[in-house]
Amino acid sequence: MNKIVLASGNHGKIKELNPLFADRGIAVVPQSDFSVTPAEETACTFVENALIKARHAAQATGLPSIADDSGIEVDALDGQPGVYSARYAGENASDQQNNRKLLDALRDVPETQRIARYHCVLVFLRQAQDPTPIICQASWEGRILSSPIGSGGFGYDPLFYVAEHQCSAAQLPADIKNSISHRAQALKLLANRLK
Repeated sequence: MNKIVLASGNHGKIKELNPLFADRGIAVVPQSDFSVTPAEETACTFVENALIKARHAAQATGLPSIADDSGIEVDALDGQPGVYSARYAGENASDQQNNRKLLDALRDVPETQRIARYHCVLVFLRQAQDPTPIICQASWEGRILSSPIGSGGFGYDPLFYVAEHQCSAAQLPADIKNSISHRAQALKLLANRLK
């Protein structure tokens, strides 16, 4: 197995995934390389959405697949945006639009009460009908800033304050983010399971 299809066309995720598999001689390629259209995320949990996406990509390509469903949960918003993180401000919303909506929703909430976490569920399927998928999940604790800071990363990174580094996730060097993020933690779990 030298190729795994990622059930996404997100190049930020590809950049994070490939280094973790390169030493195993495995290339992670986006489903867009195979002209696979994204699966419709119809579930209300990260686990179910990741399974939907992984099955769709494996079925369309005939390759093993990895899918993640991830998002940010804000305690003051009862866990929102959650599974709707990528489309919080509407279908095809930009990162900036999603960030703006989150800031608007938290307008009257003091920063000390803006506890949040990124959550990631990763699913690996050997083939589309795999009855025993590998499922790994992890979270990354932080809080939401009152304005964006930093230009790195993607998604809500400019708003996500990482206390241990005293900066936003968008200010972290890529190698540090790729070692401590929710996705990095879930990927480590997955890499260990795949051994």
